[in-house]
Amino acid sequence: MTAPNRNTLWAESIVSELVANDVESVCVAPGSRSTPLTVAVADHPEIEVYSHLDERSAAFFALGRGRRTGEPTALICTSGTAAANFHPAVMEANEGRVPLLVLTADRPPELHDSGANQTTDQQRLYGNAVRYDRTLPEPEASARKLRSLRVTVSRAVGATTGTPPGPVHLNVPFRKPLEPTPVEGDIPEDFEQRHPLAADGRDGPFVERTVGESQLSDQQIDPLAAAIDRADRGLIVCGPAARPTPSPDALAALAEQTGYPVLADPLSGHRFGRHTASIPICGGYDSYLDGCEWPDPDIVLRFGASPTSKNLRKYLAGTDTRQLVVDPAGGWREAEFTATDLVEAAPTPLARALAGQPVSSGLNSYRERFTGTEQRYWETVETACKKQWFEGAILNRVADLLPDPATCFVSNSMPVRDLDRFGKPQDGEITVLGNRGVSGIDGIISTGLGAGSETTEPLVIVLGDLALYHDMNGLLALQRCGVDATIVLIDNDGGGIFHKLPISQFDPPFTDQFLTPHGLDFAPVADLYEFEYETAADLGEFADLFEASVGTAGSQIISVQTDSERSHRIREQLHEQILDERSA
Repeated sequence: MTAPNRNTLWAESIVSELVANDVESVCVAPGSRSTPLTVAVADHPEIEVYSHLDERSAAFFALGRGRRTGEPTALICTSGTAAANFHPAVMEANEGRVPLLVLTADRPPELHDSGANQTTDQQRLYGNAVRYDRTLPEPEASARKLRSLRVTVSRAVGATTGTPPGPVHLNVPFRKPLEPTPVEGDIPEDFEQRHPLAADGRDGPFVERTVGESQLSDQQIDPLAAAIDRADRGLIVCGPAARPTPSPDALAALAEQTGYPVLADPLSGHRFGRHTASIPICGGYDSYLDGCEWPDPDIVLRFGASPTSKNLRKYLAGTDTRQLVVDPAGGWREAEFTATDLVEAAPTPLARALAGQPVSSGLNSYRERFTGTEQRYWETVETACKKQWFEGAILNRVADLLPDPATCFVSNSMPVRDLDRFGKPQDGEITVLGNRGVSGIDGIISTGLGAGSETTEPLVIVLGDLALYHDMNGLLALQRCGVDATIVLIDNDGGGIFHKLPISQFDPPFTDQFLTPHGLDFAPVADLYEFEYETAADLGEFADLFEASVGTAGSQIISVQTDSERSHRIREQLHEQILDERSA
């Protein structure tokens, strides 16, 4: 046996099983107790290692890779608070349904509850936020134990991409020596010859998984098709999703067959893409559906998570109509609690099945009301965005100037809302991602860079100054992990989303406790992390800097200084103008 001790044997078996289950990459945060795992991944020729000095950044970087690919990236850290720093990304992976495999090293059992240094209870550390959770047995050159280990690792990887996909936690205790130091008698010399299955595994995964999709029978499809056939006015609503849900071709087939407009969240995977040229994709609903006298649809087909747009959510809640929430895991992702049906089925096969039914097309007048309003909406928005310097105009320009193809990661708080309202649908192959599971502003840089590490497309990250402040550590990945990015920084000195809340009318404490102006100049960050930093004074200069950045190698921050209160007032004025034009 080549392994010098039982820890090395254990770690090499874990890593070989990860590779056999098609795990191609791992993010490692340095530490002592995780030494066996770190050495094993570093020595394996078929796994790519991304080294991060900060555990929270490492976890969000791995999350970004999983969000971009739909496959898990593994995470390795030492014991103690290192594992706790993974928790925010684990929470996001859980709610956002992103595959993630967490491997936390731990101290041996006898050190627990003893006051031993860097020792805490890591079993079930992430609670119910994980799909599968195991503390592995202590390493030992035992054939049965090694077979059990390989089965557990195979099951763990499979659980990350199950229904629904999400994070998995394996807690791995080690006792010293942690380095690949020979330990006499630790592994019998003939162990491999006597137990080849345990020592070497199989040619491929130790456990092959066959997973089917939850598809409805013809008898279950028929009443849904009949409901669509009876409906003169129908809508398809696509909320945020880790992957486009349903697939773009299936959505296009369904929309063409039914004639229904598609209201596509910018994070749905359907606001942008080739299919927008053939079916009515709507993106201005966040404004023109607010408080309007709009005919209720007869039926609504809902895919993905709850939409970013509050106005769309409230509009749907106020309709007296049948709403079908489609979710393969049977999850309830509709917080207004007004939807009437939960359809537990894989969205793509369902959409294709419904598209294949002989259903009557919806009323042209209803569809044309949406398409006509959309056209007028974007004419008004684009005119306003060319004339006024405000945060919504920045997102409008980003969406318009993104190259084809490109990956764009957009922060929570106002950037994603501005993209929702001001990001016009287009037919470019643009992948827009965001962390809308629990909607934090931490880890935005790292998640975006993780997503960008999985593609050769230009990467754009749009975020505010507070999100940059929260994750400046993540900028180290630009050099350390070899990722290029164009980072659009909307710097309004403290954030602007709280202007939308009633507390904005109470100052104090509004400015000091909610806006929290920081007065920081972020330009020196570029020197620290070795990239370029530019400041745009107006939209024309921004466009020039943006196009130059995405068209060349290297990384840049393009900073735009904005006034959050003024931007909010312009949004309100434009919104009122849209409503006035709609009612005219």
